[in-house]
Amino acid sequence: MNRRHARPPQPGQLCSTDQGGHPPLRTWREWRAVVWVGAAVWMGWGSLGAVGQPADTIYEEARVPAYTLPDPLRFQDGRTVTTAREWSQQRRGEVLELFRDQVYGRSPGRPRGLRFEVREWDPGALGGKATRKQLTVWFTGRRDGPSMDLLVYVPNHRKGPAPVFLGLNFEGNHAVSKDPKIRLATSWVANNDKEGRIGNRATEASRGSEASRWAVERLVERGFALATVYYGDLEPDFAEGWKQGVRSVFPVDGRRRVVASKEPIRELAPDAWGAIGAWAWGLSRVMDYIETDSDLNAKQVAVMGHSRLGKTSLWAGAQDERFAIVISNNSGEGGAALARRRFGETTRRINTSFPHWFCGNFKAYNDREDAMPVDQHELIALAAPRPVYIASAEKDRWADPRGEFLAGKGAEPVYALFGFQGLSVADSPGLDQPVGDRIGYHYRTGEHDVLPYDWERYMDFADRHYGRKEAR
Repeated sequence: MNRRHARPPQPGQLCSTDQGGHPPLRTWREWRAVVWVGAAVWMGWGSLGAVGQPADTIYEEARVPAYTLPDPLRFQDGRTVTTAREWSQQRRGEVLELFRDQVYGRSPGRPRGLRFEVREWDPGALGGKATRKQLTVWFTGRRDGPSMDLLVYVPNHRKGPAPVFLGLNFEGNHAVSKDPKIRLATSWVANNDKEGRIGNRATEASRGSEASRWAVERLVERGFALATVYYGDLEPDFAEGWKQGVRSVFPVDGRRRVVASKEPIRELAPDAWGAIGAWAWGLSRVMDYIETDSDLNAKQVAVMGHSRLGKTSLWAGAQDERFAIVISNNSGEGGAALARRRFGETTRRINTSFPHWFCGNFKAYNDREDAMPVDQHELIALAAPRPVYIASAEKDRWADPRGEFLAGKGAEPVYALFGFQGLSVADSPGLDQPVGDRIGYHYRTGEHDVLPYDWERYMDFADRHYGRKEAR
């Protein structure tokens, strides 16, 4: 069935469900321009490549130290969680608060004045198979304030609103496909001459540079919409990048509807959001948009991320229960992998290489993983009872594939409270043998990447939990 799309807003039209006021942000653009120049000088290096691995990195199971995981079903006062209601209404909040306070930091709420501006609406995309929508999300409602560009592909041949895969991309929306009509990213990008990113700016030569990681046409073929945003629109990925991102604009003050600061924020509290928190916050703002679009099924949104953005998808899914499915692709340390194993990347290593990703308090656990009040099995458990998928890769030892699997196992007791099976296997499966019920997992042949194999498994998982037959 070819379902006609609702009449689109005209390009340039602002859409909103929030009529709150907003303060002037006349200084924000000027501040961002100053930091942009400073960042280009400070960075020096040309890309966000892998950081050298220390000689003492643990890559043998025999060297993994003995450890004891925190019990997700034990309240901080020692009582035991015995029902799904106790988890949902009490213990879940305790665990979430620990992650906020000690790992990822506290994030602000939805900004007052949030607006969605339609920039383009084309029902003839991908040879007529999809409608391409391009929007700008204005976080304060003002065109001189912070924003992010949203790219959406919606399958034209479908029944009803389309289920959605939502994820942040690394190189700009124009990089996920060679589609020449996708707007080039205008935010800071890491330099890579071979991929057409020069002077920290995207060029036409960078189109499609990340297309191998985004199964755009296959998603549409199977009846899924894709929504994506460049993570650098929210915060450029370097230590001082927060000064030109949303963390410099929105205070963490506990308000449900946050109001932008009149002047740029220049200092962050030890428990304030890190970059992962900022990127996850942006995913929730996309969810705000999805709830307004009648072509998209807001009850069937799977949030997916790779590597550092897999850490982001897990944190977004933990905080925002509107996401129906949470997917982690090779997220490793600070994502799906157990920190206490110290296999591959460690807490000290990640805090040293990427000091801006987590909140300031997290640095207290460098070489002290056993002192952490939580571990990553509890991050996965925060998604319960919603389905979660964890993916590992054979050659991605830095991300600790076994530690990712064991984190899924560690979350099973919480899913059991709701009457659901978790991974449904006692030990990690062989290569390319997907397993799991409410918690899915596969250990794929290959390296740290997102491959067609991964996408097929995620779509299969979504179809099963949504009760869909594969749409072709």
